[in-house]
Amino acid sequence: MAEVKKSKVVRKADQYDDPEYNYQDYWQGRDYEHAAEEMAIRRLLRGRKFKQAVDVGGGYGRLSKFLTKFSDKVTLAEPSQQQLDIAKIYLRDTPQVSQKLLQASNLKMKDGSADLVLVVRVLHHLPDPSPEFAEIARVLQPGGTFLLEFANDAHFLNRIRYGLRGKSVPKTPVDIRSEQNKDDIPFVNHHPKTVIKKLQEAGFEVEATLSGSNMRSPTLKRVLGKKPLLAVEQVMQPLLAPIYFGPSVWLRLKKK
Repeated sequence: MAEVKKSKVVRKADQYDDPEYNYQDYWQGRDYEHAAEEMAIRRLLRGRKFKQAVDVGGGYGRLSKFLTKFSDKVTLAEPSQQQLDIAKIYLRDTPQVSQKLLQASNLKMKDGSADLVLVVRVLHHLPDPSPEFAEIARVLQPGGTFLLEFANDAHFLNRIRYGLRGKSVPKTPVDIRSEQNKDDIPFVNHHPKTVIKKLQEAGFEVEATLSGSNMRSPTLKRVLGKKPLLAVEQVMQPLLAPIYFGPSVWLRLKKK
């Protein structure tokens, strides 16, 4: 749901407070996906050092801990109290990470107070992420870095599927919920060109692009294992970025 205050959209996104769902458990058996995301972050931030990073919608701090390799301080800005409760345990040995109950569209931070913002696995809950992009632009200092990952509706297999039906991949967000789950929270995939246009409108420019989780397949994970898949991922992330091949797109953006 959303409420409007002073012309600013403030969304409530606490869906992970469901006591019957533990997001940390979701990552059991997803070592390849986790490592592929760390690989992308390492690649995009190599040689850079920041003072204050913000992991927006970072759950229990899965990637907040990794961000400390690149930033002196990290704020985990998460809307779910349950996730923050898990984070207290997960991050107990990482004092550089502070944890705050915050919505992505209302970060309650000073203008220009951060020099790095990370958003991973968040946009699939936001059919229109414009308010969140505007808020991130507000808290980033001029020239600050924004790392964004999102579910890609224009990935290679989808283009084949649409092409076989004589259609193009939609530029508008595609709802991938089943008919039985239509009343649940939004769950959409985005077209990269549409996302980039919204980012430009918010005052960002694209510096680098990667194709992410290119080998995401239960069968491949079972047959080949983590190390061979990551070796291929290492090559494919930059190589296939221009055609948005993988199910995830990574962008490194600069605030103008």
